[in-house]
Amino acid sequence: MNRLHEKYLNEIQPELMKEYSYKTIMMCPKVVKVVVNMGVGDAIQNSKALDDAVQDLTQITGQKPVVTKAKKSIANFKLREGMKIGCKVTLRGERMYDFLDKLINISLPRVRDFRGVSVKAFDGRGNYTIGVKEQIIFPEINLDKVSKVRGMDVVIVTTAESDKEAMSLLKLMGVPFVHRD
Repeated sequence: MNRLHEKYLNEIQPELMKEYSYKTIMMCPKVVKVVVNMGVGDAIQNSKALDDAVQDLTQITGQKPVVTKAKKSIANFKLREGMKIGCKVTLRGERMYDFLDKLINISLPRVRDFRGVSVKAFDGRGNYTIGVKEQIIFPEINLDKVSKVRGMDVVIVTTAESDKEAMSLLKLMGVPFVHRD
């Protein structure tokens, strides 16, 4: 069992039970899945760019990504419906906890001028999105083999009813939010 999962079961759940006075453990919010999405805009001209993104995402998450396709055509971007334009991975279970642990404790602190993640990135339903500007903050990525620095979105989906509950959950998990004075 992953140490973040253990921490959730042994420390975070009891803390949330006390804070929100839930009647059962099942009412406690928990992380359901983490979706890591990487849009590759230059895949339109260069199909190798998408292969590089898929390889990077596989190294970071330990799971093979699904290639995403354009839903509709956009003439200004020379984009046609059905063109391969990005890749995403949905993580659940132990892989999800491994990835979150690595993101919170290793990767985010490696970001230049890092002061914490925004408290405004909740969607109103208890889900949280972190935008990562560079894939090179992850320890698995070899700097010498990176052809282009790419960003990605990390969406943390929780069972929380409100953003307040989700924020409490993520704070207890160790997500470094920006401190407002």
